[in-house]
Amino acid sequence: MPITPRPAPRGFGHVETWVFDLDNTLYPHHLNLWQQVDERIRAYVSDFLKVSRDEALRVQKDYYKRYGTTMRGMMTEHGMKPDDYLEFVHQIDHSPLEPDPALGAALEKLPGRKLILTNGTRKHADAVMQKLEVHQHFEDVFDIAAADLDPKPLPQVYQRFLARHGVDAGKAAMFEDLARNLETPHALGMTTVLVVPAGQREVFREAWELEGRDAPYVDYLTDDLAGFLEQIVRR
Repeated sequence: MPITPRPAPRGFGHVETWVFDLDNTLYPHHLNLWQQVDERIRAYVSDFLKVSRDEALRVQKDYYKRYGTTMRGMMTEHGMKPDDYLEFVHQIDHSPLEPDPALGAALEKLPGRKLILTNGTRKHADAVMQKLEVHQHFEDVFDIAAADLDPKPLPQVYQRFLARHGVDAGKAAMFEDLARNLETPHALGMTTVLVVPAGQREVFREAWELEGRDAPYVDYLTDDLAGFLEQIVRR
């Protein structure tokens, strides 16, 4: 299922800049790499607030839903400093990631600039790209620090990204695994692609995270990023 077009989706012929989310977008959902981060977030929240793991889970998910990231909720509600948090939660085992030559080949053929826009850290992004062996195809990473610690889907994050990298939104495409993170890019003029789990297999996702697949701000849906990019090049 490489491509499922939306009604009158925007095309790619005009695209000069290709913008990719990192986690669960550049690599398959079923590796559950983000589950490791998720568990470390819960541990940090539990220790910081001195609450049980069950209560930490409730707080974590509540803040993630309301603030875009658990970190932003912890900063807003509890005055948490972000540096130690970011370092702790991204200390994960990246070994499930393997080189993805198909993705690398597709990215190499794609004409134009390629950038990463992530709510994670540059250090984590660099580790992921190195393991996938696709780092050489990306011009830069716009991470949570570059966003002044504001997370997607806050509109100012995209504005800062566009300004810093001189991107014309009307000539850009955005690839994401969360539909809500595509609403603002689409409003800005980007062509949007929602990357979903291969074969819609069971993954560690919540119902609200999967909402929005049929939204008008999602131009395309794919469960095969490399195959999708190859089709764009062939067209």
